[in-house]
Amino acid sequence: MGRSQGKASVYLLFLIGGIILGAIVGAEFIRRVYRGNQLSIGRPGASDSIPGSYSLPPSSSPDALVTGNQLDISRTNAIVQATKKVSPCVVGIVVTQIQRVRTPYFSGDCLDLFFAPELAPRYKEVENMGSGFIIDEDGLVITNYHVVQGAQKLYVNLPNGKEVEGTIVGVDSLTDIALIKIDRTKCPTARLGSSDKLMIGEWAIAIGNPFGFFIKDSHPTVTVGVISAMDRNFAPAPGEAVYYQGMIQTDAAINPGNSGGPLVNALGEVIGINTFIYTGSANTRGSIGIGFAIPIDRAKRVVQELRTHGARRKVCTGVSVQQLNRSIALQLGYNKVDGVVVTGIRKGSAGAKAGLKPGDIIVGMGQRYIHSPEDIEGFFLDYFVGDVVRIRYIRSAKTRTTNLILEECSPRR
Repeated sequence: MGRSQGKASVYLLFLIGGIILGAIVGAEFIRRVYRGNQLSIGRPGASDSIPGSYSLPPSSSPDALVTGNQLDISRTNAIVQATKKVSPCVVGIVVTQIQRVRTPYFSGDCLDLFFAPELAPRYKEVENMGSGFIIDEDGLVITNYHVVQGAQKLYVNLPNGKEVEGTIVGVDSLTDIALIKIDRTKCPTARLGSSDKLMIGEWAIAIGNPFGFFIKDSHPTVTVGVISAMDRNFAPAPGEAVYYQGMIQTDAAINPGNSGGPLVNALGEVIGINTFIYTGSANTRGSIGIGFAIPIDRAKRVVQELRTHGARRKVCTGVSVQQLNRSIALQLGYNKVDGVVVTGIRKGSAGAKAGLKPGDIIVGMGQRYIHSPEDIEGFFLDYFVGDVVRIRYIRSAKTRTTNLILEECSPRR
């Protein structure tokens, strides 16, 4: 009996061990099958695939999700695609200008030892650098007027590293836009979008030649931000005639040398011309995240005018105005101070033909409200000879409208 009980005990231990081992093997089998099913989800042709999920190539490990082709695809985002479209069209511009300077000098006269030397006018050559972008396969380039202003020599650096001479087709100092021509054909061209449909917060890509780096490297610099604001207005600086009205504000880094380069949306369309930055202090020359661009819809019309006429034809209305104040408003029976009052109408002018008279209070032009004479100047940035403008004005306490047909100024005007 003792020997039989010993054998039974051994058999029982083997049985228990087998059960435990079988349980372990079964659990591992189930775990591997479950994991395999998870990995098969999303594979091409799988009946239970999840739309939009990534798939693993055959014989790949899960690490392929972060090291394979899918990662390369995800890196090629909208910003990268837009940059690829526009960068071949971006050029660097180098201008030699003659600037007048006044510096003290010693003429060699012994009297200069006893008397302070005069400030004498001197002239010197200086180089100015900027950016531009090609808009026509025959080599038409848009840039800022202030980039090419006073140019004695003008060279354009192409994306392939070649430097070619450029000529100025026309400039518009009022809007700070210039058109350049280079002797090239079949050039890559930038696609022009629309600035009227921009959304605050959407991507903005600035491409250009900051600090002249383009001269040493044929690839332009790319910075990214968003559209920060629209319709920013700036009064002309003392001694300047340029009006920066309706500007696009962006926090994409714009630095000296970016002037004239394109501001691009996520579709690879040019939406503005990078023009100037706010630096915050005299000691800061670089970007602090506040840059401004000319809307491309304005630039399109200016460029057409420059291509056709070589310059922007000056618009004359024959209407003289001044700021409306409370005293004048009360005399005219008007209880507001918004608007400008007509002080004179030249005989036979566009204003006279439109029926305007002295004492009329202009409160609107087109879709814009008019609050000051500067608003009228800014309004005409987007209008040209032959355009018809709807004028809203007050006369005898009644609101009236009329159409003003813009005319070109004659030499005697």
